Amino acid sequence: MEVLAGVRTPGQAAEALGMSQARYFQIETRAMQALVAGCEPRPRGPGRSADQELAVLKRQHERLQRELSRQQTLVRLAQRNIGLAPPKPTSGKPSSKDKGKKRRRRPVVRALRAAEVLQQRSQETRSQEAASAAATPPIHEEG
Repeated sequence: MEVLAGVRTPGQAAEALGMSQARYFQIETRAMQALVAGCEPRPRGPGRSADQELAVLKRQHERLQRELSRQQTLVRLAQRNIGLAPPKPTSGKPSSKDKGKKRRRRPVVRALRAAEVLQQRSQETRSQEAASAAATPPIHEEG
């Protein structure tokens, strides 16, 4: 407080407290933050605890589950009225033969695949040109 009042310098205050000047500035900063936080108005009423937050979230989860169930029922009824067949249920489980195994992917170089496609296209173009040239009789000009 004496430093803020201008009675002492920060160096003198640090020396009086028996600490370095850098440490003094750290402590001064923390003290000023605490002073400002203490002057701020506090929210009214009791604070929320983790148990209260959990109870609120559980109620919200149950409400959303009921809403989901209601929406699914409405979709099924609409599908029946329209005459659509219900979608086949899909299971997120792997089939029995793939159980527990991750399918390995063979690495393929995209550039090689692209080059192969371009070669095939150029060969097809050449063969089409050759076939059209053979089918067309030569034109003779008479002079």
